[in-house]
Amino acid sequence: MAELPNGKRSKWTVRASDMANRTHNPIRAIVDGLKLEPNPDKDFIALSLGDPTLFGNLSICEEMRETVCDVVNGMKSNGYGPALGLEFARAAVAKQFSIPESPLTSKDVVLGCGCSGAIEMALLVLANPGDNVLVPWPGFSIYRTLAGSYQFEARGYKLLPEKSWEADLEHMESLIDEKTACIVVNSPSNPCGGVFTKEHLQDICAIAERYHLPILSDEVYAGMVFPGHTFHSVASIAKNVPVLTCGGLAKRYLVPGWRLGWILIHDPMDAFKEEVRQGLMNLATRILGPCTLVQAAIPKIFTDTPSEFYTKSMDVFQANAELIYDALSHIPGLFPVMPCGAMYFMFGIDMDKFVGFNDDMEFVTKLVEEESVFCLPGKCFEYPNFVRIVTSLPKEKTVAAVERIKDFCARHYCGSADMAEGNGIK
Repeated sequence: MAELPNGKRSKWTVRASDMANRTHNPIRAIVDGLKLEPNPDKDFIALSLGDPTLFGNLSICEEMRETVCDVVNGMKSNGYGPALGLEFARAAVAKQFSIPESPLTSKDVVLGCGCSGAIEMALLVLANPGDNVLVPWPGFSIYRTLAGSYQFEARGYKLLPEKSWEADLEHMESLIDEKTACIVVNSPSNPCGGVFTKEHLQDICAIAERYHLPILSDEVYAGMVFPGHTFHSVASIAKNVPVLTCGGLAKRYLVPGWRLGWILIHDPMDAFKEEVRQGLMNLATRILGPCTLVQAAIPKIFTDTPSEFYTKSMDVFQANAELIYDALSHIPGLFPVMPCGAMYFMFGIDMDKFVGFNDDMEFVTKLVEEESVFCLPGKCFEYPNFVRIVTSLPKEKTVAAVERIKDFCARHYCGSADMAEGNGIK
């Protein structure tokens, strides 16, 4: 580019920073690049977005609404709060998530802008450029987005669909080297809906202890498990391993737009005492704390929200998951994995059994064109030939969606005549 003698540029050339150019969300990059043309004769059903409020069948309870309205009307929470979060809000979070194995005070809580903001702070306090972090594969896309942006490597350890999405511990351990900064655990999980057992978490903690690696536990779906399964916080098990637990209001409280998350500091070995606690404080000053209105409402949200509120949404997630599993289990060429919690469902596709598709991207695109049903392709999670479905829809939309998937598969399955006869598809 030509320069003028006085050092001024001769024309407008404003470049994006290197970090901006390195930052890519796999879901957005892939979905935005898809050329989707829904069937105009069928209403569009989006099974792709992990927003439980999308269809209007799930909403906050009256107690939460009144609490936030009272805060707004009180006119006392309109200013800046401390970067770490309001002390009484952090104390409420500490009280809500304290357990005998990991008692918390407000000093052990950092508030962030949503759980994704908390995850960002937790990763940045642990990993330097050139380091690597172990992340679940398939896993939440933000881990890789942040890795690319901040120049550390996200190394995916395998989750095993044949074992209800347990981690492949041998593979996890094989990825560790001198540049490994932490192990990321997500249970209940996105995109799989897997829930790790206590014994499995103990095995992961044993690996972390053996290599002196902290754990970042993404628990935004904490407590969101189906009957027959139990949620275990990593901090309740990690007796000799430091843990940064990230959570938030988004999913369990059905308010992803309220953008309030937190980091819980579990440090039985005092490994975070010298630098990490101060590092989190430093990082918190970048946004000067999340929304003070929601922070001020946190104590009453925790104390006043009735248990029936949680039960209602979990009943929806479970009923839809069971409906989808039953339907897809009878479709040749598809391999559904029944989730144990959260609000997602994954199924595999035997591409050799379907005519005209090379991969999950083509399968998903054609499903939209013919049936106006949109699922997320596994490529969004670097997990080919799988598809993710959300389970937060009204029942009638779920029924319609799976019926359309049946029809679609019947048309494209290599043995479509046999499939139609065996499954009653007309």
